[in-house]
Amino acid sequence: MPWIIGLLLFHAYPLIMSAYYSLTTYSILEPGEFVGFDNYANLFKDRVFWISIYNTLYYTVIFVPLSIAFGVCLALLLNLKIRGQGIYRTLFFIPSLVPPVATTIIWLWLLNPQFGLVNYWLDKIGISGPPWIGSEAWSKPSLILMSLWGTGQAVVIYLAGLQDIPQDYYDAASVDGASAWQRTKTITLPLLTPVIFFNLIMGTIGALQNFVLPFTLTNGQGTPANSMMFYVMYLYTNGFAYLKMGYASAMAWILFLIVVGLTALIFVTQKRWVHYQGKE
Repeated sequence: MPWIIGLLLFHAYPLIMSAYYSLTTYSILEPGEFVGFDNYANLFKDRVFWISIYNTLYYTVIFVPLSIAFGVCLALLLNLKIRGQGIYRTLFFIPSLVPPVATTIIWLWLLNPQFGLVNYWLDKIGISGPPWIGSEAWSKPSLILMSLWGTGQAVVIYLAGLQDIPQDYYDAASVDGASAWQRTKTITLPLLTPVIFFNLIMGTIGALQNFVLPFTLTNGQGTPANSMMFYVMYLYTNGFAYLKMGYASAMAWILFLIVVGLTALIFVTQKRWVHYQGKE
């Protein structure tokens, strides 16, 4: 009964009410009037709404594949039997434990165009560092770089997947004369695809809801020139800054449909590239 009450009170009821509020002019302070699908129609006329979708998709399309490639490569390295293996694993996992706001402050200093450590070392090797988050062209790549720094949690999952692969497969391949790269290509990566599939789903959902880093970096303004205005940031701004909760609720439902659509697409395509042990 406590679980059922919690489900109804904290999940089902807010879900139903948000669907209703998306059809009204509800503003938190006032109940609002029923306006049907006007909020949805106005969203498609909103220039910032389309900018936020572009920024979010740009981040998702680039960050998710990069995070998977980076995480898998890092997990393969950390899975090598070398001295100090536990220390290396701990060092790469620690960044994921740092609170996002603290991470933002660290990277604000590192990527500062005038006195940041990154541009300092780039200047030492004769490269003129970009303005990073101060530039419309470099703001999203800077955010992707910051996000890649915290892939330690995904690496732990990849490591668990690597250790679940039977050693017998590698021994048989070695007897047949397979090189390290051939064993990686024909055994490790195919049998790691279920874990990659899981991280692809979770990474896509997380990227579409990106909020803390860009919000902290820009004080919720999305500057410069709205290049850091992500979808959930704009949703938050409409709901809690402008008190347009009906408008924000409509945005939430559009995001829900986008997440469901992309997740369903990934599930459909996984039959072609995900390999499970014992089913091949």
